[in-house]
Amino acid sequence: MKNTISQALKISEVSESKIGQVDFENLNFGKIFTDHMFVCDYVNGEWQTPEIVPYGPLTMEPSARVFHYGQAVFEGMKAYKDDNGDTFLFRPDENFKRINISAERLAIPEFPEDYFFEGLNALLKLDNEWIKPGYGNSLYIRPFVIATQASVSASEADEYKFMIICSPAQSYYSGDVSVLVAEKFSRSANGGFGYAKAAGNYAGQFYPTKLAQEQGYQQVIWTDANTHEYMEEAGTMNVFFRVNDTLLTAPVSDRILDGVTRKSLITIAEKEGIKVDVRPVKVSEIVEAAKNGSLKEVFGAGTAAVVSPVKAFGYKGEHYEIEKQENSYASYFKKALMDIQYNKAEDTFSWRYKV
Repeated sequence: MKNTISQALKISEVSESKIGQVDFENLNFGKIFTDHMFVCDYVNGEWQTPEIVPYGPLTMEPSARVFHYGQAVFEGMKAYKDDNGDTFLFRPDENFKRINISAERLAIPEFPEDYFFEGLNALLKLDNEWIKPGYGNSLYIRPFVIATQASVSASEADEYKFMIICSPAQSYYSGDVSVLVAEKFSRSANGGFGYAKAAGNYAGQFYPTKLAQEQGYQQVIWTDANTHEYMEEAGTMNVFFRVNDTLLTAPVSDRILDGVTRKSLITIAEKEGIKVDVRPVKVSEIVEAAKNGSLKEVFGAGTAAVVSPVKAFGYKGEHYEIEKQENSYASYFKKALMDIQYNKAEDTFSWRYKV
């Protein structure tokens, strides 16, 4: 059954913006939020009239099922402003598709496409002044869905809340990072929901990451749950390895997120004639490549940081430094992607979406 908007989007604006209180030169990622948020409730088997309201706290029952059974999924995307003051999104259709793929895996009802794009466009136009121009500046956009039904019975909920909140952003990571290759802990397993952007996937990462940080590393490279022999993701990002002049990255699966940045980098690499080998990547081959000097680069790829270079990794008590490349793939890919996002280069892939 096709969902259509039967009533107009309701908009309630703030009486006074708080934007004047924000220091845009010193932003901590994800801690400052814009004046408004998008909200839509699922009640009685259907999504209700969507609204844009002032950003603020929610009132919920302590028995709301999201607190007890973790029915929550989210997305991460960005809005960019070019030198002419025009605002763009980057492949938002992919984020919309993926949040519904995630929702399906957690038995959450599909959100209508027209609600999503009408609400998102209206929200970005209303809070347009929060999107600052300048290379590296952006507005981080967080769509999410939570189960709100008041009940502690162990089954999927009948009531949900879909929301979009926005946060002005600069760079997510500062500098190159060191990572620890997981030997015991796993991010996800076959048959699970590692491919979904479910809240619980990330909660389970915090403790192993904390242990890694105590050893002097910033993030964890996750390995497969069965044998811990294969590299899968780095922190909250997809991961690439450059061995000589070939890029290696794991294929998407039940365990690995189908990252928008990941698939975009693969497309750019193939267009530029860079060999990309999408296959299971053994820890042992990366360790050997680090030892013999053929490992040129390791970098993460994701919406928040775009491309995050890895300067070293640890495994089985050994530490491996990665020599910095003068003309790195990581810097090339980051610039190529950001030039498209900020409307500084021709978009031959039709990835830009003008708001």
